[in-house]
Amino acid sequence: MATQQTEHTARGQEAFHPGPAVRGLGWFSIGLGLTQVLLPGRMSKFIGLKNHRGLMRMMGIREIASGIGIFSQNRPAMPLWARVGGDVMDLALLGGALTSSRANRRRVIAATAAVAGVTALDFYYSKRLSDKQAEKEPVPITKSITINRSPEDLYRVWRNFQNLPRFMKHIESVEILSENRSRWIAKIPGTKKIQWESEILLDRPNEEIVWRSLEDSEVRNSGSVRFEAAPGKRGTRVIVQMEINELPGVIGSTIAKLIGKVPEQIVQEDLRCFKQLMETGEIATTEGQPSGRKGLIRSAIQESRRNR
Repeated sequence: MATQQTEHTARGQEAFHPGPAVRGLGWFSIGLGLTQVLLPGRMSKFIGLKNHRGLMRMMGIREIASGIGIFSQNRPAMPLWARVGGDVMDLALLGGALTSSRANRRRVIAATAAVAGVTALDFYYSKRLSDKQAEKEPVPITKSITINRSPEDLYRVWRNFQNLPRFMKHIESVEILSENRSRWIAKIPGTKKIQWESEILLDRPNEEIVWRSLEDSEVRNSGSVRFEAAPGKRGTRVIVQMEINELPGVIGSTIAKLIGKVPEQIVQEDLRCFKQLMETGEIATTEGQPSGRKGLIRSAIQESRRNR
């Protein structure tokens, strides 16, 4: 089970490989950069400029760096966006050259048109790669808290997923579908809701629960919660590790707006509420009125003692 979860996580973090068009832009960038560095005078004359050897060499070094970045990085969108920035600088330089009496206006205009076309390609593929990388790259989250309760008590409450909406404010309900599968519904500001199904990959009573969402779920996530005895018999350290895929139109625009906070903040607040509920039997709300029921803790303790 643990191996299966590791393989699932690895698939989410695999490197994104650029396609033929992006590789073509990479080779074009390197070739253009080498020409600018080795033949700065001819390149200046070719595009209708004069006495810009030093500037041409600097532009060439930038092009080479961008081209190498496209092939060497797991995130080729970043060097492509750098190319877009360089293209804008080139267009500004060419625009200024048009006002110079020393420039060959016909060649400058032709060079401007060519750079504008390349800029459009760079922007298109930069945007496209950014979206694809967002689909593939999960957002890692690790949060922990120490609770003055035994691992058995905490595991018992958490393992019954229908208890989770009591301290996870953004979760409306959890429906148990089978021993290892459940359906989750999250509340969104307004009337919209999102849902996904999860399966348990590993369940070690009183120690750890590992899960992941199903592949066709609206929200893709995976993670684990561990219950470790704190040093000095000071309760239990609860450690939550999660990975959430940044799906365009789902996570980026919905989960981030769930309650106006990023996922890390949501997880940390859920853990604080879990601590309050397990230690005091109630959760202090923003209005200052407690919520929750001590019966939840009492039943968890009784059940854990029966199973010892």
